[in-house]
Amino acid sequence: MSETISVCCTACGRRHRYTAPSYPCACGEPVAPALDPHGAATAVTHRAWDEEWVGVRCAACGERSRWPRPELGCPCGTVLCVPVDDAAPGRSGRAPGSRVPAHRAVPIRTARDAVTAAVLYLRGLGHRDVRRADQRPLSGIGLAAAGLVVQVDPTVGPASVRDLECLWLTGMAESAQCVYFSLAGYAEDARARADLLGVALFVLEPTGVPRPDNAPAVALDATAD
Repeated sequence: MSETISVCCTACGRRHRYTAPSYPCACGEPVAPALDPHGAATAVTHRAWDEEWVGVRCAACGERSRWPRPELGCPCGTVLCVPVDDAAPGRSGRAPGSRVPAHRAVPIRTARDAVTAAVLYLRGLGHRDVRRADQRPLSGIGLAAAGLVVQVDPTVGPASVRDLECLWLTGMAESAQCVYFSLAGYAEDARARADLLGVALFVLEPTGVPRPDNAPAVALDATAD
């Protein structure tokens, strides 16, 4: 089962119960970061991509993957980095004897959650090498994997034709398929242009589940595990 520990806010002293989220290993077994109940939480004061991830080793098959570092938001406004035990294997996210499949989504409350939801979905398609893109898009967050260029747009406005065309040009330069994730959907002309260019469009639901929004996205979604 996913582990639960007590986390103390460094700013206001309030204590919270935190349960580690579970993620799908390539072998199909859900795993969760091993939390350190004796460690101290630290306040997140700045963001660095390499520090956003933690290694999690699957206890079932031994594979080690990188997943978002556990964080907790305190009502006082402080974001806490939850301590993990990097030396321990990931804990199973499934109760003994349970046949319930692992959740491959996280509720979206922040831009970081939107990126996490996209990463989880792409890993569910078999892309284990998802990483931050070398080239930063004009808006949103750029991701990349073998044969894919991805843009995650966590803004409240629908994606525009320009957004889609910029992603498509990047995909053309790298001979890669283009995938776009948007929280607010797409303008009608942007959707029409994406259909013409073959860009897969997904709308990120508040639950964190990407919904295919055009034919290329439906085709891509059909390859999911």
